[in-house]
This record gives sequence, C-alpha cells and structure tokens, in this order.
Amino acid sequence: MPDALEEIRREVVACVRCPRLVSYRSRVAQERKREFRDQEYWGRGVPGFGDPRARLVVVGLAPAAHGSNRTGRVFTGDRSAAFLVRGFYEAGFANQSTSLRRGDGLHYSDLYLTAAVRCAPPGNRPTPAEQRNCQPYLERELKALPETRAILALGR
Repeated sequence: MPDALEEIRREVVACVRCPRLVSYRSRVAQERKREFRDQEYWGRGVPGFGDPRARLVVVGLAPAAHGSNRTGRVFTGDRSAAFLVRGFYEAGFANQSTSLRRGDGLHYSDLYLTAAVRCAPPGNRPTPAEQRNCQPYLERELKALPETRAILALGR
C-alpha cells in the first residue's frame, strides 16, 4: 500500500475525534450481536480498502455496526457487503464472491472502497459535524488514488 494510504489508514484506526461515534462503536463491540457473540469486534475507525491503482472508487456512508465495525474492513461481513462483493466479483473487480472478514483472501483489482464517515453511527445517521470530521480522510484518500477515473457514491 502506498505510504499516503497507509498513513491515512493508521490515522483512521486511531481516530477519536467524535465522542458519540467512539462511544457507540465501542459499546457495540463490547455488547455484540447474538449472531456474532463469539467473534472479537474491531470497534475502531474503519479505513478504506482496495487497489491503490484503482480507476473506480466506491464511497459508502459509514461502517455498519455489525459489519465493518465488527470485521474492521469496509463493506465486509453484512448483507449489503455480501450483495456488493458478489457484484464486484461478477464484474471482474474481486478475486472471490464473498467477504466475511479481514484476512479472508479478498483482493480488489482496479477498485477501492471507502466511506464518508469511518465509525459506525447510531441509527446509521452521522451528524453533519461527524461528517466534517471525517471529510479530510476521504479527501486525502482520493488524492492518494491518482488513477481514479470514476467515483460511485452509494446511498443518498
């Protein structure tokens, strides 16, 4: 991973700028969903993931409480991730059709995934201030992805 993306990754993982989000992501990681109670949750900021030479960047809103907040990898471990990864695989961007956890062998070619907000928000609704706090991470990521030709924003 290029140095700029690695630096952003480290900063996102360590970020505590938004007290409400830090509290929520930590609480969810401690309480855990029954379905995942035997798994250790990530419970930190979730960095982007993918090919640093990607021409396509996909931007979601924020990590899911029991998806990326659990796995530590964006668009991993929940129903929406399963749908997206299968589609990315069928379109030739992914080397496998599933994404269950970090370290599961998933690799993207020509695709980079990221989010506007890096911590799971309560009710999947970050505040405008929380969005502004994360905005520099997204802006820096986009600058560190010089081959980008298209950005696909998911959601509203």
